[in-house]
Amino acid sequence: MAHLATDLLKLNNLQLAGKVVSEELWLGIHGSRRSGVGVEFEQYRHYQPGDDPKRIDWKLYARTDKHQVRESATESSLHIRFLLDLSGSMNFTEGTLSRLDYARILLASLAYLGYRQGDAMSLYTLHGGTLQTVAVSGKQAFQKILFGLETAQASGEWQNNAVAFPEFYARRKEMLVFVSDLLQADEEWIKLIRSIANPRREIVIFQILGDQELDFDLKGFYRFKDLETGREVELEAAAVRETFRKNAAQYLESMEEALRLPHVHLVRARLSDPIAVVLRDFLAKRKV
Repeated sequence: MAHLATDLLKLNNLQLAGKVVSEELWLGIHGSRRSGVGVEFEQYRHYQPGDDPKRIDWKLYARTDKHQVRESATESSLHIRFLLDLSGSMNFTEGTLSRLDYARILLASLAYLGYRQGDAMSLYTLHGGTLQTVAVSGKQAFQKILFGLETAQASGEWQNNAVAFPEFYARRKEMLVFVSDLLQADEEWIKLIRSIANPRREIVIFQILGDQELDFDLKGFYRFKDLETGREVELEAAAVRETFRKNAAQYLESMEEALRLPHVHLVRARLSDPIAVVLRDFLAKRKV
């Protein structure tokens, strides 16, 4: 069953929420040759007389009633770097779920998956145009990543200036997983992604948007507030609906076009989309 982020949020435990999603992903892709976040997962085969019972995946047996033995896994040489946007617009909320909540669970799920397969992982945040290192790879990196996600707070606007992030200029084999709404005043996100793209770095961008940001089917008068600048404007929704939808569609199309770059993947998700489904679809496409 694909869990909605609102249901996972009720667990009030980021590690458990991430585990629930990643276990669901594992069941759906455990037999694939390339099914993890960054590297090959261990393979499974049927149990044969003489196999060590310790190699049986008992959790998988509990769900499938089949004795599957894990083949030996190859350690990953890939470094996965998670990058979380903490600009104020990440506080956008529909119902009880904020964009930041969704991002936390998504990244926790990927981190759990990476932890299970032995990837090197680290976590960074972008706040006010500044790159902050939250957790570096090494001992207890997974727990540090979870703590960093749990305590992350979004506020303010992106400082639209010529920032440089030397941490991302090294040309080493790695994957960068960036979670944001990609809402920009100019082309700050596009410029950033272009500046750090290189042939040895695979960049995966999860763009998280609300249903109302895409559908805008509101009725009546509303006071709209810019979550980054604090500016407010009161509008009658029906009067601006078509203009809003047209501009939104143009913006999303232009973003897709700008990010059609080598080794860059744009994954768009709604707050109503089950996280397991979003991740499964993405991982399936990477295998092709």
